[in-house]
Amino acid sequence: MSDPILIADYDPDWPRLFAELGARLRAALGPVAMRIDHIGATSIPGMASKPVTDVQISVASFEPLAAFKAPLETLGFVHRADNPDLSKRYFREPPGDRRMHLHVRLAGGWSEQFALLFRDYLRAHDEDAAWYGTIKRDLAEQYRDDRGGYTAAKTPYLWEIMQKADRWAQETGWAPGPSDA
Repeated sequence: MSDPILIADYDPDWPRLFAELGARLRAALGPVAMRIDHIGATSIPGMASKPVTDVQISVASFEPLAAFKAPLETLGFVHRADNPDLSKRYFREPPGDRRMHLHVRLAGGWSEQFALLFRDYLRAHDEDAAWYGTIKRDLAEQYRDDRGGYTAAKTPYLWEIMQKADRWAQETGWAPGPSDA
């Protein structure tokens, strides 16, 4: 059985934890990482979240894999080659460290842009961030020991936010800002 799903209040220390991690990743990856961004709920000020640091690393190509895999493994990250999402390469935290997910995606690709738009929209819309945080809390209670059920149950709400984010992007001419690290 996996750990139960727990949603925590926003921790103002999360940006510092990312900044330290981002600096280590930047030093290890150099120009291979076109962008290194703090994504996911811990990147949205004030939003309740699972206390997991999600990082998106944007690369020009998935090949050769060793170009980013070797530096990440040097830092202790564990490649999850069996990840079924072929739009990214996925790594987890070094054994014994606090929970981290590294999502290596193609720069300019749809999945890279999706994560950045979702984050930027919620950073700019506190009321939607609070609403989504409440939804996540409620679903975490309902699906406490069922990660698949939790993920499936929150998906319609995620898409509701993305519809708003898409309209917002069109109205504002949104483009990703500079890399976070």
